[in-house]
Amino acid sequence: MKIGIIGAGNIGGTLARKLVTAGHSVKLAGSKEPDDIREQAEKVGATAVTSEAAVKDVGVIVLSIPFASIPEVAGLFADVPADVVVIDTSNYYPQFGTRIPEVDEGRPESVWSSEQLGRPIIKTFNAALAKTLSEGGKPAGAADRIAMPVSGDDSVGKAVAQQLVDDAGFDPLDAGDLASSWRHQPGTPAYCTELTMSELKTGLAYADKDLAPGNRDALMAEFAGSDVPPSHEVVIKRNREVSAPR
Repeated sequence: MKIGIIGAGNIGGTLARKLVTAGHSVKLAGSKEPDDIREQAEKVGATAVTSEAAVKDVGVIVLSIPFASIPEVAGLFADVPADVVVIDTSNYYPQFGTRIPEVDEGRPESVWSSEQLGRPIIKTFNAALAKTLSEGGKPAGAADRIAMPVSGDDSVGKAVAQQLVDDAGFDPLDAGDLASSWRHQPGTPAYCTELTMSELKTGLAYADKDLAPGNRDALMAEFAGSDVPPSHEVVIKRNREVSAPR
């Protein structure tokens, strides 16, 4: 499969490596010029390109950029064919400096993203920490394989995204339509808690839309206020404790 990834940070870069390993052809674009990420891209077997080139002649486009930057790339999609699958991996954290009133008022993050881009998107790869994505994958059928939610309105696009989740080493779980994607946004039991398939189904079912933003903000304040950056294990543990169904 030909895939373009916009965003060469922890998530985008890791996805490039994992998808190339799975046999896909990947073009990777960063926030600067291709030369700035050429070594990174070549190391994982991807091709460093501009954002404009990343959306051309591909079957899937993955957006791994800051959530508030989604409107800035909307122009790239003007000539992208309607059958190209667009995957959004981003999450809304107002602590990073940009508040979005519609999302603050309850609009699911990826519904807002879809509106900015003017096309359907699939929400996945958002509910895992970078280390989980990098090191937590296992072969299909392995015991305690971590599951990942996949939300979207297009069944074909969702099937493609589920295949990529599986290729990356995780069990894909159909989490419903895009309007339901709030169930794996920050502050919910499904978000960055490394759950198995059965556990993830329970986590999605017990998500509380009203409590999630408060959980998100409390966790961010706790992590930011720590004298020592919390370890991956601590972050997972606290996410589970704070967002656990009440």
